[in-house]
Amino acid sequence: MATRVIMVDDFDGHDGEDVAKRDFEIGETTYTIDLGDENFKKLQEAVDVLTPYLEKAVRVKQAGRPRRAAADTTPRLHGYSNSDVREWAREEGVEVSSRGKIGDEVYEKFIAAHPDASPDD
Repeated sequence: MATRVIMVDDFDGHDGEDVAKRDFEIGETTYTIDLGDENFKKLQEAVDVLTPYLEKAVRVKQAGRPRRAAADTTPRLHGYSNSDVREWAREEGVEVSSRGKIGDEVYEKFIAAHPDASPDD
């Protein structure tokens, strides 16, 4: 007994003898979809309308992570780490996040309490 595979149109869900796996290309990428004859004809017409526009278009690359500004990479402290600042802040009751950027006001308070930490020395 042979197993019969029933193909279903991915666009409108109908099944029928005309439904088949159809390949089409947009730009330089090939896609595949299960479509009946009528929906495949509509897809081809849409691709034909888009093709001249796509040939003139430029692919946009996904933006990467922004680079840090030079001001963000300059040392904030001399002889102390951010962990030291966070530990001191917690001991002093100064609110500080456990990760991420430490606020300027926290650095200022730390340097006031630890003058030797000033990067200007």
